[in-house]
Amino acid sequence: MIVPDRKMSWFRLLFDMRGSTIPRIRGRLFAVFLVACAVTMETRLTGGREHTLTVVPFTLISLALGVFLGFRNNTSYDRYWEGRKLWGRLVNDARSFARLTLNVIALDANAHTPHLVAPNLDQAQLHELKRGMVYRTIAYVHALRMQLREQLSDLAPLKGLLPAHELALLPEQRNIPLAILHTLSQKVAEARRLGVLHARDSHLFENMLSDLCDVQGGCERIKNTPIPWSYTVLMHSIVAIYCFTLPFGLVTTTKLATPVVVVLIAYAFLGLDAVGDELEEPFGNDYNDLPLDTLSRMIEVNLRQQLGEQDLPALLVPDHHRVLT
Repeated sequence: MIVPDRKMSWFRLLFDMRGSTIPRIRGRLFAVFLVACAVTMETRLTGGREHTLTVVPFTLISLALGVFLGFRNNTSYDRYWEGRKLWGRLVNDARSFARLTLNVIALDANAHTPHLVAPNLDQAQLHELKRGMVYRTIAYVHALRMQLREQLSDLAPLKGLLPAHELALLPEQRNIPLAILHTLSQKVAEARRLGVLHARDSHLFENMLSDLCDVQGGCERIKNTPIPWSYTVLMHSIVAIYCFTLPFGLVTTTKLATPVVVVLIAYAFLGLDAVGDELEEPFGNDYNDLPLDTLSRMIEVNLRQQLGEQDLPALLVPDHHRVLT
């Protein structure tokens, strides 16, 4: 994601290529320019009026095409914004789960029911139990990010967050974030069994785990359910046909300026088409995708700081191109 520079001048903004659609469509624009040049030269040399059209059909098509492109881009942006809201929920749910873990789980959780208190559990063991639960929450966030970006072939980022025996079993899982949630639920049950979590409070943890599962399901819905392919193909086809035939409708009016005029109009339609493509998948690594690495690191730092740790990884900041990953 590109972080806007509010101090950038309007003139510099016009020529800022980071995140622009121009790198994605420059090949198509060049092809349209060549076709426009060929049509202009052919009409200029032969006076080929029988090969030209009027601007009327292009005007009618452009109106409908603008409506369809607007609808598709709105749909793509809805997917992008839903993905951002889901990750906002994930940030809040992870913080809340860590807060519950650190403040609700305690040696005196069952003080009013002495037979449930675990006399063999000391403060050090309790801290290790809490730390393990918080670290599994951090591991879950990283695993979800890696799954959405198809990076789970390398589980190195999870080392140090999960016990070695759990980490060794993860490659066998079809859904690694879900497997980590399962172990978190087991830890909640263990805390209740050890007497450091009152039964009446256990539902708070299970509700939080259900919320995390809901967030994951929402992200997977966006990831695995693209905009219908037939609609995408139709949009690409209509935009291409419109842009490549446009010179035939403008050449008798714009004459030698036809290539320039056609490229300007094609830039608008091809650019809108490319924007829709890019926003459709918000969890990738493009300039305008969501900064999942940054959000994951922020959650890790926040949760480890709640544990009282001092040796924390640095928060990710925009690079010299103002890009967050």
